[in-house]
Parts: sequence; C-alpha cells; structure tokens
Amino acid sequence: MVRKVVLCTLVGLFIFAGTAFAGGGRQQRDANVLEIWSIQVDGDGPGIFQRAIERFNRSHPDIRVNLTKIANDVFKQRLAVAMAAGQAPDLFHSWSGGPMFEYANNNQILDLTPFFNANPAFRDRIMEGALAQATYNGRIWGVPLTNISIATIFYNREIFQRLNLRAPTTIGELENVADVLIANGITPFSLANATRWTGSMFFMYLATRRGGIEPFTRAVDGSGSFNHPAFIHAGERIQDWVRRGFFLPGFNGLDWDAGLARAPLYRGETAMVLMGSWFVSQAQAESPEFAQIMGAFPFPRDEHGVGDPREVVGTMGDNFYHINADTRNPEAAFRLLMYLLDDQAVEESVNDGRIPPVRGVRIDNPLLREVFEQVNNATAVQLWYDQSLAPEVAHVHLITSQEIFGLTRTSASAAQELHDAQQAYLRRR
Repeated sequence: MVRKVVLCTLVGLFIFAGTAFAGGGRQQRDANVLEIWSIQVDGDGPGIFQRAIERFNRSHPDIRVNLTKIANDVFKQRLAVAMAAGQAPDLFHSWSGGPMFEYANNNQILDLTPFFNANPAFRDRIMEGALAQATYNGRIWGVPLTNISIATIFYNREIFQRLNLRAPTTIGELENVADVLIANGITPFSLANATRWTGSMFFMYLATRRGGIEPFTRAVDGSGSFNHPAFIHAGERIQDWVRRGFFLPGFNGLDWDAGLARAPLYRGETAMVLMGSWFVSQAQAESPEFAQIMGAFPFPRDEHGVGDPREVVGTMGDNFYHINADTRNPEAAFRLLMYLLDDQAVEESVNDGRIPPVRGVRIDNPLLREVFEQVNNATAVQLWYDQSLAPEVAHVHLITSQEIFGLTRTSASAAQELHDAQQAYLRRR
C-alpha cells in the first residue's frame, strides 16, 4: 500500500509539472509581489509570520506579500511539484542538508552571502551553528528562522510520579519504564508513523547512541556503509520494541499532522512521545492542561554503545528560508526575512514555546530551558537523516525504516537497500 501511494504521488507530480511546462514553464513574476510559503500552522506561528509581514509592509508599502500556510507533509509534496515545474514561490524553506544542496547545485536558489555581508549586524545576531547548517561550499544559502529544533522525549510527569518512575538515563532504564507502563495499562510511546519521519527519529537516535555520528557521516561520503552494525542494531531494537507493545496500536497508519498520536498523549493513554522541540508550542496551543504537566529528557545513553549521549538529532534553525533564483526583487525578499527574525518576532516566538536561533536569546519557560540546555551541552548535532541525504536516498531511508517498524523488512535488508541507494547516488553525482 505504501508503494502504491508513493507511485500515485509521483504520477501526480509529473502531470502537474507537465501541465505547468506546457503553460509556459517558469512563472512570470511581479517585482512588487512576494509569495512566501510557511508550515507554521500551530500555536501563534501564523500570527508571528503575519505580524512580521505587516511590519515589513509599513516600511515597504509598494510590496504586496502573499503568505500561504501549508501543513508540514503537504508542504513537502507541494514544494517538490512546484520546484519541478518552475513554479516555486519567491520565499520557501528547507531543513538544510541534501535538498538545500540540490537547490544550490541546480541554481534554483540565490546565494545569500552578499546579503549577509551587506547586513553584518543581522548576520552576527544569528547563532554560529545555525549559520553553519545554512552554509554549503562556503556560501550561505538560507536564513535560519523559527526554532532550534532537536528531537527529545517529552513525557507525562503525573503518570511518572504516580507510578514512581524517574526519567531514564540509559536505554535499559527506558525499557524498564516502558514495561511498567504497559503493566499499568498505559502505552509507552505515542507514535504516528504514516509520514515516516516520526519513526525515523527513533532509528536515528538508536543508531547514534550505539555508534556515534561517524558511521552516518562515513556512509554518506562513501568511506563507510549503511551496513554498519549501528544501523543494523537500530532496526533490530525498534522491532523488539514493536513486538513488546511500546507504540500505539496501528501506529504505522496514523498521521501526526492529524493529531492522531497527540490526542492519546493528552488524555493520559500514552506517557511519552519522541518529537522535535516544536512540540512545546504545539502542546501549549492544543492542550494547555497537558503542557503544564509535561516534562522532557534526552534520548538515553546506550550502555553498550560508543555514542556520546550529549549528541542530539535536529537542526539549529529548523526552517532555513531560501530566495528563489527567479525572484524579481531579491533585496526586498531578504529584508522580509530580516523582519521574520527581528526583536519582536524573537520575543513572540519565545512566548509561543520556540527557541529562535539568535545569540543571547532569553528563555524563561522551564521546559524550553531543559531543551535549550540539551543544545548548549551538545557535542554534535546530527541533522535529520531525511534532510542530510539526497532526496532520492532519503526516500529509501523513510520507506525502509517504516517497513522495519511494520515488521515487513529485516533490519539487515533495509540497511543493504539504503547502502545501495547511497552508492548509486555517489556514482551519479
């Protein structure tokens, strides 16, 4: 079923792209209009964007900004279609990594280095790690906005207190916690894996805790392999957890964007969720009562692994905004991005449960401070696998990891397919 859905999506993509090209290819742009797409649909995210646009318009009354809000997974599909058809908006984002590299190599986005050099105060207010993730071949291609987003485990403190459970520091302790929860009729983890990136977080952390970041880095550059024992172990451990009932029933068919995993968490039917730190804002907006009893702890250490438990998975900017190479008014487009990271936008983002990637950001929210401490203590940040890899290889990773969760694919065969896909990509590059 998964492969049929993917096939239908690709067919739709080609039909859309073909129609667009038949109608004249790249769209005709107006220098006085800026189109921007955003996935900020939760909490005050839409308001933060809209108010920044209004501030921009007060000093640029001749420019009309059209903001389109799109749910996360719909955005990914829609952007792929638009990029193929030459119909992408003036401003859009990626999560850095492979897709951003492809856009840069294909001359689809502008090199923003000259704009940063012309605005040194703006450049200097952004965290060094965030700018590093926006950099490729020594040039800056994106403006990191929105959030420092790392994957961490959020949990129901009331359930843990009632069952005399403590936040685990090792994977063995985490498994013991899960067993106690199951014995008391509570599902350990809320997981909605229909869109696959949610389950990928477990795979990434289990592999990183077992072998560190180096096995992934070497597998990507071709000096190593995705057949490394750390990746095999990650898949096998996931399948053990599936068999032991650690996840919601039917999780592989549940959609995160639809809230199908969050509702049981809010109701106390599940106790934990592994999710990006944007979940703080999402929980505050959807269930203030749950947000009051929510805690967070880092993904635990592997007692038998060599990975540093201070390594985190995520990004230092979350949404890296690019300027389309076809934009008629790139100077105005960059100024708009500056408004989206001005002092007011930063303050509003913190109040909404986000950590903007700016130097000296003040965090008062205790839960956000816990997450921020994980970032401050991190020895390395592993970018999401599905963003680090080239798009076609990332697709293989997501498909095979979902099949691992579904118990329809062995970990070893999944690792081999991912290795083969990466090797094929390296040969074509």
